[in-house]
Parts: sequence; structure tokens; C-alpha cells
Amino acid sequence: MSKIARVLILLLLVLATYLSFSTIMPTYKEDSSATKTSFSTDRALKHVAEISKKPHAIGFKGHTEVKNYIINELNKLGLKTTLQEGYTAGDWGNLSYASNILAKIKGENSNNALLLLSHYDSNPHSSLGASDAGSGVAAILESVRAYLEENKTPKNDIVILFSDGEELGLNGAELFVNKHPWAKDVGLVLNFEARGSGGPSYMLIETNQGNSRLIEEFTAANPEYPVANSLAYSIYKMLPNDTDLTVFREDADIQGFNFAFIDDHFDYHTEKDNYERLDKNTLAHQGSYLMPLLQHFADANLSTLKTNEDAIYFTVPVFKTVSYPFSWIWPMFAIAVLLFITLLILGFKNKKLDAKEIIVGFAPLLISLLITGVVGYFSYTVLKIIYPQYKDILHGFTYNGYTYIATFTLLTLAVCFYVYHKFKKLKTPNLVVAPIFIWLVISGMAAAFLKGASYTIVPVFALLVSFMIVSNQKNPNPFLLFFLTLPLLAIFAPFVKMFPVGLGLKMLVASTVLTTLLFIAITPIFGFYKHKNRLALLCLLLSLGGFAKAHLKSNFTKNNAKPSSLLYVLDVNSNTAKWATYDSYLTEWTAQYVNNTKQNHSNWLAIQLAVNTTLTLHMLLMLQ
Repeated sequence: MSKIARVLILLLLVLATYLSFSTIMPTYKEDSSATKTSFSTDRALKHVAEISKKPHAIGFKGHTEVKNYIINELNKLGLKTTLQEGYTAGDWGNLSYASNILAKIKGENSNNALLLLSHYDSNPHSSLGASDAGSGVAAILESVRAYLEENKTPKNDIVILFSDGEELGLNGAELFVNKHPWAKDVGLVLNFEARGSGGPSYMLIETNQGNSRLIEEFTAANPEYPVANSLAYSIYKMLPNDTDLTVFREDADIQGFNFAFIDDHFDYHTEKDNYERLDKNTLAHQGSYLMPLLQHFADANLSTLKTNEDAIYFTVPVFKTVSYPFSWIWPMFAIAVLLFITLLILGFKNKKLDAKEIIVGFAPLLISLLITGVVGYFSYTVLKIIYPQYKDILHGFTYNGYTYIATFTLLTLAVCFYVYHKFKKLKTPNLVVAPIFIWLVISGMAAAFLKGASYTIVPVFALLVSFMIVSNQKNPNPFLLFFLTLPLLAIFAPFVKMFPVGLGLKMLVASTVLTTLLFIAITPIFGFYKHKNRLALLCLLLSLGGFAKAHLKSNFTKNNAKPSSLLYVLDVNSNTAKWATYDSYLTEWTAQYVNNTKQNHSNWLAIQLAVNTTLTLHMLLMLQ
């Protein structure tokens, strides 16, 4: 491989990785003059601006104002709007008087209904609710307006539900599902949520049965920027995070789709969840889902969506949603294993492979995984020691979290380049055997224990083709090898960011390990780089720059405020009272009431939830 080719391929790999992130969602462009039948982000933003002027949790003055605004907007669309009101304890046992806002577009078939869902109450901890879930309300209002402009009668009823009391425990959803007569006709729910103020909107399925029919219809609806995969679906089912849609599934066996964005988690449930910080690209992404899905499911047969069959699915640019049935998992794995064995036999027969070098080739792989795994696992623990203020960020994602993801990714690459440089005498065909073996092991374990993740086998086939090429050609075409890395990068590179964003920086280990696995899968290319130590040095210097940048952004500011809490606890049995806080790093404000000799009792958080009386600038719980 020539020097020019090596430089070009490296630049193409960087570009492909960048595009795997940047092309998964639309780019906002001013569209206030868009046709009346099109979704306009600018028109939706006007709703967000009105909804997010004040905190509007149940009992707040702003709650009534937002409720009246939504009713007025629905009336402007010519829809008859009704309120469903009543007391409900919800999912958390918080009794409240919820006021659901309802409207219906009458369809030809009154036995089936598509329900568009988002909640309009904000979190009671001072949140302005621009993203959570003013963005969902705005996206639905704008999409319904655009749909009505087409002046056609849908086959199914279209029910619009802006639920209340979601932040208190899914109260409004429970009220509708269990007490409203329209609930029995709902065949599918499209729910729009947020757990941050930006980033791509992920599609997640809520179903008690299999997902294959839902995936088929989602693919047929053909949203332009789908972001979904069966791995995230499998993980989501294991987590305790609930949304309004969970009530529909659990109480009435009504399935549906969740669409939620999770970036910028530090704005979630705070006063920073405002109009200015809502990512316009993200709102455009919500609209890019809702319009085609609304048009498709308004006329689809909603009574055939339930099935016991599950599907593997993932999304990639150009091809959008790719899916295949669970029944293909083991046959695909078996074919990959047979191809691998065949290529090994042919390689030894043609004297292209050397058993000793193949065994030694496992050393750089295992060393890289060990080092990067340890670094990733202890990274956030060490960061909290260096920066104790991070301990009070309960959700675990700091304001400079994106910098840390990039920094540890670069550090991982530095380790991988350096370790593999130490084994530069190994021939590339022998070096590629270990990565194929490891990826096959991962695919086999996924097939056995986490079927939703078994699409890891897809890039293995591309890696096998690369192995065949480098084993039979002395000077393989580097651009062909690059082309074969595209499935790997398109499918898995976004996960490097997604895991720590979704689960906190404690999951930086997922980023470092996954980056290592991506690196070793590109050894058919990197095996031909003679000076990997130079690339290691470059990545190390860039990572040190990242650490410096993160350090400069580590302190709290007015725009990046410190999460804090103060709770007044009255013990009626002993007739005593005291101040309590979950803060580990006291500020001047909390130190006025709780001094540095305070005792940290784990039951303070339980007390805080029990009495539900707190002055906090950040939420205490993850996404409902």
C-alpha cells in the first residue's frame, strides 16, 4: 500500500465515522414558508416557545395556561376537544387530579384507532418542559395540522391525547387507559418523549408479543431518518424506565412506538429545559418520524400488528431500516463459521497462513482489550476523585461528557495503534484471524443470550471477505478493503457515543471496548500500516488535548449549573427537624444549612421521595 493510499484511507475512515454520526438525523433549515401539507420545524417551534414560558407541572399556574393554549390550538384546527379529568395515583402512588386533553379525527373504520401521544405537564422541579415534552406536543400539533391540510378521511380514527401527570407517575395515561371509552379501540400508539434536549430520536418498541409486524410496518412507512436497533430494544426492556406508553402495554396490551431523544441529559428536568436549548435538528427529527408514520398508520390495518415472532433490525444510511427474522440467527452464524473454517483450510493449504503467527496474533488483541477495558471501567471513578463535584451529577453525565467520550476514544486508539505496532512483523493475513474469531464469539454469545444483538454477524461477513482478499493478494486494493469496513462503521460506530450518553459516564467502558473491537475489525487495512506508532502518538496528543479541554470545562457556571438539593425533614415521632441534602460536594448555598460534618445517610433519598417536598435543581430519578 502506497503512502498516499494510506493517508487517503485514513482520511476516508475518519470521514466515514463522522458520517455515521452526522447523517442519522436531519439538519435544521428555516422552513416557515414550507407548504401547508408539510411538517414545518419553525411552525412547531412556535408551539414550543409558548408551552415553555413557565414551569407547568400539575398545580402550577402555568399548567392551566399551557392546557388552555393546547385546547385553543386544537380548536383552531377544527377539532372538537374534550377534557378527561379525575383523580389517579399513577405508577408511583402520587395522587393527583389529572386533566387529559383529547381530540379525534374521525375515520372510516370506527373499530380501530391510531393514538398520537405526548404529555404536556412539566417536571415539578422548576423545569420549563421545552423538550420534555413540549417538543412532543409541538410535533403532534404541527403534524396533525399538516395532515388535515390534505383534506382526506383516514381509514382509522386518529386520537390525539395530550396526557397529564406523566411526571408524577404516568397518571394521565393510567386515567385514559383504564377509564376512557376510546381506549378500547386503540390499535397502536405513537408516543413522543425526551430525556434531554438534543441528539437523535431513538425508536423503541413497547410490546408484550413479538416485534416483527411492527418492524415491517415501520419499514413500510419509510421514515427518512430512522434510528433504531434490536439491541437497544433488548436493553430497554431490561431497564426500569417507563413512559406513558408502558401503561398502554401493561394495562391494556396496546403496543406502540416510543420516539425519544437522550442527548444533553444535563438539561433534563431542570430550568435549562428551555426553548433556547432545544436542538432544532432534534425537533425536525421528531417531525420526520411523525409525518410518514401518521400517514401510513392512519390507513393501515391495525388489527394485524400483533405477532409472536421477533425480528432483528438495525438502521444504516441509504438502506434505512434493515431487518430479518430471529430464525435466521443461527443459520447466518453457521454460514459465517463454515466460511471462516474454509478460508483457514485454504490459507494453510496455499501456505498463506502460519499457525504460529496466528496464535501470536491473539496477543495484541487481548492486550489491547485488557488495557482499554481497565481504563474504561475505572475512568469515571478516577474522574470523580479528581473532580469531586461530579459526584452530585446523579444521572452520571457531566456537562463536558461529550469531550470525555471523544477523549477516551482517542486514548483507546492510541493504545491499539501502539500495541499493534509492537507486533508489526506479523503478516496481515495471520493478524486478521484473531479479530474474526473474537467477532464470531461475540456473535455466538449474542445469538445464545441476547438475540437482539446478534446482528453483530453482519459485519463479520464483510470481514471474512477482507480476510479472503488479504490472504490471496499481495497488494490488495485498499479502497476495496475500506468499502468493506463501511457496514461495521455505519452500524456500530454510533454506539461508542450512545452507551455513555444513555447510561452515564460510568459506561465509558462500553466506548473503550467497542472502539477496540472496531479497531481490530479494521486490521485488514491497518495491518499494512508500517508506522502505527506515529498514529498512536497522534491519538495520544489529541486525547491529552481532550483532557485539557475537559478540565477547563469541569467547573460549574451559570449556564452549566451545579445540581443541588435541600430538604427540610420533620420527624413527628421525636418532634425534631433537620435539613438534609443528597449533595456530596457542598456549595455556599447548601453549606448555610448543612455543614461539612453532616452524616450521609442512604435513607435521606427515600425520605425525600416519601414526603415529596424538595427544592432541587436536578431530577432524582431517571426517565419515567
